[in-house]
Amino acid sequence: MLDIEKLIDEMTLEEKAGLCSGDDMWHTKAVERLGIPRIKMSDGPHGMRTFDDNGKVIPAVCFPTGSALAASFDTELVERVGAAIGEAAKTNGVHTVLGPAVNMKRSPLCGRNFEYLSEDPYLAGKLGSAMVRGIQSKGVGACPKHFAVNNQETRRMSVSADLSERTLREVYLPAFETIVKESSPHTMMCAYNRINGTYASENEHLLDEILRKEWGYQGIVMTDWSAMNRRPRALQAGLELEMPSSAGVNDEKIVEAVKAGDLSIEVLDEAVRRLLTWINAELQGRTESVCDLGVQRELAREAAGKSAVLLKNDDVLPLRKGDKIAFIGGFADKPRFEGGGSSHVSVEHMVNAIDAAKDIPNITYTEGFNTDDALSDYELVAEAVRIASEADVAVIFAGLPAAFESEGHDRTTLEIPESQNKLIAAISAVQPKTVVVFHGGSPVYMPWRKDVAAILYMYLGGQEVGSASVDLLFGDRNPSGKLAETFPLKLEDTPCYMNFPGDGNNAEYSEGIYIGYRWYDKRKIAVEYPFGFGMSYSDFIYRQIRSANSRITDTDTLKIYVDVQNRGEYAGEEIVQLYVQPSKARQGVRPVKELKGFKKMMIAPGETKTVCFELDKRSFAEYKPEISGWYAATGEYTILAGGSSDNLPLQVKVYVESTDTIPLVYNDYTTIGDLWDSGLDVNEVLDALDAKQTDLSALGLPADKMDRAIHMEEVKRGMPIHAVISMGGRDMNKIYQALLKVDGLEGKENIPL
Repeated sequence: MLDIEKLIDEMTLEEKAGLCSGDDMWHTKAVERLGIPRIKMSDGPHGMRTFDDNGKVIPAVCFPTGSALAASFDTELVERVGAAIGEAAKTNGVHTVLGPAVNMKRSPLCGRNFEYLSEDPYLAGKLGSAMVRGIQSKGVGACPKHFAVNNQETRRMSVSADLSERTLREVYLPAFETIVKESSPHTMMCAYNRINGTYASENEHLLDEILRKEWGYQGIVMTDWSAMNRRPRALQAGLELEMPSSAGVNDEKIVEAVKAGDLSIEVLDEAVRRLLTWINAELQGRTESVCDLGVQRELAREAAGKSAVLLKNDDVLPLRKGDKIAFIGGFADKPRFEGGGSSHVSVEHMVNAIDAAKDIPNITYTEGFNTDDALSDYELVAEAVRIASEADVAVIFAGLPAAFESEGHDRTTLEIPESQNKLIAAISAVQPKTVVVFHGGSPVYMPWRKDVAAILYMYLGGQEVGSASVDLLFGDRNPSGKLAETFPLKLEDTPCYMNFPGDGNNAEYSEGIYIGYRWYDKRKIAVEYPFGFGMSYSDFIYRQIRSANSRITDTDTLKIYVDVQNRGEYAGEEIVQLYVQPSKARQGVRPVKELKGFKKMMIAPGETKTVCFELDKRSFAEYKPEISGWYAATGEYTILAGGSSDNLPLQVKVYVESTDTIPLVYNDYTTIGDLWDSGLDVNEVLDALDAKQTDLSALGLPADKMDRAIHMEEVKRGMPIHAVISMGGRDMNKIYQALLKVDGLEGKENIPL
């Protein structure tokens, strides 16, 4: 163990500055004179991407990507995958894994959505936390990324995500907050982009005020690769480590800033203290390890199977072994199982669907289309149509080409290549039992969805996706995944259609808190497939919901019980989802409902199981900038339970009483209606304003006496104090003193109205 305080005393200024940046692409600097070792980092959101001493990539197991794992809704599974990645990291001498990636899916066009978990912050937080726990259970550090509001690839190194504090807190930060509070990650990676004009790497509001002081984060913050802007300012804001090396340029800037008095040595020492604490954590209890590739392959196959989503099934699946089945499409031979960019894994093993089904009789394969070509090959299509028409069932393996989804660029359309659309249309016209197995990391538009008999969405299922596909098609595994994102009917329906990817260096988040299903619910927009949707070979019935209490305060924990029965012939896993609908008074300014609980459980045929959820204050709360905190308004909330966001047959109501008070601060913009509705003693203010006697006779009023009274009342309600004052005859000082009394600010320096 390093003696941290002793080392800080012995290190030179230059050594301290040098420790705050990388030595090369993947290592921190060592200080050999003092015995401080270097730390190795590697990418690995869904598998290790690391290199040997000669710079050659080391093959590894590729697990399903983040978008796929999220569809499993399975924290236990994700934690096991994290542990496997941690084991692989330790085997290869890696101290810190650069993952998971937990940014919100603001738009389905984001090129990196295949890495990200969900459009829902609660789900992303719980799954991301499970991944971190798994990785760190093996004595390896995890690095959640990208903190924060990194939701597009277009101009990602310069764009400013411009959003309100409420939107930041309710949508884009909760996943990171959950991970910090539940799993204590060793490191955190800041984003490339700016937030409201300030780079994430030097954003004191994010890195210090929220991450450390509010959430209690104890680890270090590092840059995304080359995300540094102004080095001394970043250090001051709370960013310890710049990656990779800047060849000493930024180290010298730190030294110069300290010598000039622009950066205090105490700030630098604190950064060094955190870095040394991190190094100790990564070295503690480290032992030699060799991961079992066979075990990891089986886990990858299980994860791919549990992450796939059955979107449609008109009694064609599972397939019967022995029927004449046509496998069609290039992805049956060369499946797309991961995305491009820094998360790319060089796989040590891969089985396609054709090889996985080699022992099943009567399966014929034909290419149908070229996976890298958007243009139709009419000879391939004609042959595919012939084979499909002669088969009992046609299974088309379709998907997005690799160039469509990658780090570094965003998509511009939800369309898939036209060659695939035409092939699916041609085959479904001659074969009523047409099944589409789709490989992709994001939502796509499916113009043929009503014409085919079944759709199995495999996402990017990792190296074992071929075997997992066959397991699901033939019933050796029961589909249990559900969508962790909404599939829209058209791009124009999406929440940020008018503002993605933004105007040059600014992206206006004008949709606010309404992303994903929150947007479609609020706007009553029909979708292709809703959040949380997924079918099974089982038939699950939601029987009953019960609340342990009908009234609680916001300091209580509420238990909710949901009974689910499997009425089908197959044992299967159901994902029970729990949503909270706000009180009636807040429905106008809050989402229609929000996910606040989920549980995946195996249920045997005929069996009924009960799942228990626990709801706390945050389950009912919204973020209130007025108090810089979370507030659950007093009122009656509705708890909804079911199998998807648009299928919630069970509900129970509970009354929540708030113990918090929102301070009411009045000024010259306060309306008369605000004063009347405040519940405080504002009679002095009203008397000073003489508001009840305000002459509004100059306004055009209805002829009817009652209508006129109502009209005058509403006009008064909407009048701000400064408008009443401007009508003349009011003592402004008297009004001001009355306002101060309401605010409890008597005696403060007067600020003229």
